[in-house]
Amino acid sequence: MALLLSSLAAGPASASQTKHACSAAKATCVSGVASWYGKAFQGRRTASGERFDRSEMTAAHPSLPFQTRLRITNLANGRTVVVRVNDRGPGYGRLVDVSEAAAERLGMKSRGFARVEMRVE
Repeated sequence: MALLLSSLAAGPASASQTKHACSAAKATCVSGVASWYGKAFQGRRTASGERFDRSEMTAAHPSLPFQTRLRITNLANGRTVVVRVNDRGPGYGRLVDVSEAAAERLGMKSRGFARVEMRVE
């Protein structure tokens, strides 16, 4: 678990990402910007080898092991989802990319991105 927590914010350092204690639990969280991906990637192979399905609750993270479950909370509206890491990414200083279904539940689909809090489940 310690290795997973140290990997939470792995990837290029960004001033927009901060590691802190979760507000809801005594766990390590990372906050930063999440974005989403969907239709253009539907059916393509993810880095884990499975096919991307925009209707599933999945995510791309630069370093966490595949199948890791993440609890992601949209800090603007408090909506939370649990996603499974099955791909690599994102870029451009973002913390995580979530599937279209996860973005919809988080209430960030129309804007394209949101400031989130993320922790390993």
